[in-house]
Amino acid sequence: MAELSVNKTPFHLHQWLPGLLLTVAIAGIAAWLGNQSWLAGAGFGALTLAIILGIVLGNSLYPQIAGACDSGVLLAKQRLLRLGIILYGFRITVQQIADVGLSGVLIDALVLSSTFLLTCFIGIRLLKMDRETVWLIGAGSSICGAAAVLASEPIVKAAPSKVAVAVATVVLFGTVGIVLYPLLWSLLPTVSAEHFGIFTGSTLHEVAQVVAAGHAMGAETENTAVIAKMLRVMMLAPFLLILGSWLKRQRSHSAQQQSISFPWFALLFIVVALFNSLHLLPANVVSTLNQLANLLLAMAMAALGLTTRFSALKQAGLKPLLLGLMMFGWLIVGGGALNVLVQHFMA
Repeated sequence: MAELSVNKTPFHLHQWLPGLLLTVAIAGIAAWLGNQSWLAGAGFGALTLAIILGIVLGNSLYPQIAGACDSGVLLAKQRLLRLGIILYGFRITVQQIADVGLSGVLIDALVLSSTFLLTCFIGIRLLKMDRETVWLIGAGSSICGAAAVLASEPIVKAAPSKVAVAVATVVLFGTVGIVLYPLLWSLLPTVSAEHFGIFTGSTLHEVAQVVAAGHAMGAETENTAVIAKMLRVMMLAPFLLILGSWLKRQRSHSAQQQSISFPWFALLFIVVALFNSLHLLPANVVSTLNQLANLLLAMAMAALGLTTRFSALKQAGLKPLLLGLMMFGWLIVGGGALNVLVQHFMA
């Protein structure tokens, strides 16, 4: 993973402070907006709103102050992102895995792997898209939306515009899912609340979107959906390790031979989740750590938005949206088929 250029110079807080304060301000506004019922009900969480606000400022006011803020924004986009992902482990416990059973774990693993591989095949082979954008859309679609895109960025080493395209794609179709999944639930009265909850958690993009869709379908469906979703989120770390190892082998055969640092933050994510399973920390401490993780990830999203330009987004064209739409369809149809098959044979 690329290191911050500021590490090569003596520490000067004044270099980082303006950019960090700007990302904190954007994250704070995004968090406030995310608590508004009309936005929260539509599935717009703090992460999504932070990148939207960042993009708006990045294409209007930010270029005028970029010289003073770039160092802090870069710090938020790289280092604080990794720290936020590590702290995200405090949302997960091993006990949650047992609640949905081996079938839920298997469903999540099959949906994740099939979605990512299918994204790569369609995006790279059929649509002839650039690999970085495809990998990021695949990560976001198969795991946990914007957070997975951001976590994959240090390994993929994609340009900010490609990261923003991937985030926008998974957020768009995940938001559509908030309305579509309750509609599907009403059309399938014979499916149990538990099974449909697992289907929702294993196929819908963002955690916030799973919560919103599950809430509309009842408490039992919501609880099962959230547990299944968090199991899927827990697979982020092994996914990053496998992706990093695969990319290292691929690039070792290329002319450029780019090196990839080991994603230690992914291992620390697992360590934190295992530690959290022991319940050694008071609930208020864990809650504070979760809030800190939210802040760091929102700052990273804001920083990503600030460094994104519409001119670069326009160059991406319609192919990312087409790929996202096709993966959305696969998650519903293919993911639903995987749910039915696994639950049938493991009943």
